[in-house]
Order: sequence, then structure tokens, then C-alpha cells
Amino acid sequence: MGKLQFEGLVKADFDDRTLAHLQFVIGQKLQRGETFFFSWRDDSSIGDGRSTIWLHPGSVLYFKFYGSRTPPLNRAWIEALMYTANSARGLYVVPEPAAAHSEKVSLEAH
Repeated sequence: MGKLQFEGLVKADFDDRTLAHLQFVIGQKLQRGETFFFSWRDDSSIGDGRSTIWLHPGSVLYFKFYGSRTPPLNRAWIEALMYTANSARGLYVVPEPAAAHSEKVSLEAH
């Protein structure tokens, strides 16, 4: 289970595979100087609601992965996440498309 920390105040847990895909998409958007919302469902231990943060190129983000291996990235999932990030609603996690129908992406492309 990985962790995303925003501005040292907000923390959210995601599995390492999801977090790697989010890191790639967020990194791409911020490298282009784009601003956007990022929303996720909260864990039931903190109220089972939804949280949203506003990301901008000056945002301080910390990605903590608990596994030692970098998971391969699914191009179709990156495209689906990028589609949400470019919408008025902003980035949110969508289910990963089947791996059999996707091309893998290297984190080095980030």
C-alpha cells in the first residue's frame, strides 16, 4: 500500500500499482504547467467520504511506495486517467483496463 502526501498535510493511501500510474499522470500534467483537481474516495476509517485537492506546478507531493519494484505501467490505464485529468471534474481513479489489451510503458518516459 503506497501513500500520496500533498503539501505535508493531506495523505491518501493507494496500492503501489495505482500510485505508480497516478505519479506518471500527475507528473506529465505538472511538467506541462497544467493545474487540475485530483479526487479520491476516503477510507472508511476516516469517514468514507471523498477528498479533492487542487494540483499546480508548485505543489509539493511525496509518493511513498512500499514495494521495492516499480510496476510496469499500462498505457491504456494512463490514457484513461489522463482523460479524467483533462476533464472539468479532474483526475480520479478509474478501473484498470485488461492488461491483455494494453501496451506497457516505462517510467523512464516520465
